[in-house]
Amino acid sequence: MKCVVIGGAGFVGSHLCEGLTRQKNEVVVIDNFVLGKKENLRAMPVKIYNEDATDLIMLHRILEQEKPDIVYNLAVKCLPTSFDDPEGAYMVGVRIAQNLVYLLRKRLYPKLVHFSSSEAYGTAEYVPMDEQHPLRPTTTYSAGKAAADMLLLSYHQTFDLNLTIVRPFNQIGPRQNSATYAAIVPLTIKRLMQGLTPFIEWDGKQTRDFTYVADIVPAVINLGECREAVGKVINLGQGKETTIEEMMRLICEEFRFPFEKVEYKPKRAADVRRHWANIDFARKLIGYEPKTSLEDAVHATVEWYKNMNSGERVES
Repeated sequence: MKCVVIGGAGFVGSHLCEGLTRQKNEVVVIDNFVLGKKENLRAMPVKIYNEDATDLIMLHRILEQEKPDIVYNLAVKCLPTSFDDPEGAYMVGVRIAQNLVYLLRKRLYPKLVHFSSSEAYGTAEYVPMDEQHPLRPTTTYSAGKAAADMLLLSYHQTFDLNLTIVRPFNQIGPRQNSATYAAIVPLTIKRLMQGLTPFIEWDGKQTRDFTYVADIVPAVINLGECREAVGKVINLGQGKETTIEEMMRLICEEFRFPFEKVEYKPKRAADVRRHWANIDFARKLIGYEPKTSLEDAVHATVEWYKNMNSGERVES
């Protein structure tokens, strides 16, 4: 198939491109390279457009020219931009979703797989969190994710469009952004590599469901081919709850850094307390089962950053 991956130069997007090309698909990437990097796509046989998917005219032109069989949308402003650019964190994701569903309705391409986020749920009201869990977003990023999901589902209901929404929980692995707006895993790794003390925001008892990115990619590809997934939202995660302290301890062990020296900082505004994915629906649809343990995922991620030795600096 010919696949268009919007946001394909980013962390998860580049792994998706890798998985698609490995299956001999033709891959076209659209990315504005705000956080995505061309080196993430190094040695992959992909065609790249350095463009912004919020531009409807540009997106129309590319899709009309490329005539893809499927579009994967991973483009968004990351969660921490909610504090610096709350309007953009909300509107960018919604605008791209609007552009894509409009062009899907106009039959410029036949199938959309859209990446949502577990952040759309907000803090768990019950665990594990299934797809029927209420949407209680706490940041403008997560509100934008929830709004985009509702927009797409309304178009599916009204126009019977061929679209699927995947809702991943926290993903870790090689190529995750480790500079501005870095998440806890790459941020901690880079600090330890630079001889800086790692830190936890809040008390460390908050939980996440961490999944290795290589376990997410084949599931996304399979869901794109699954008829029963059309018009549905599907959770993807490890199906296990991990505290931030537990994650920090694993990373510290990789560097032989005493966990007792980890610093604690005040709670980040609007941070969610608890996340734990119910992945039964994905199991039912495609036999999804993550294969990589958290310990192995952390080790592989740390080794990748050590081998990269890129010299990037992180904020202290």
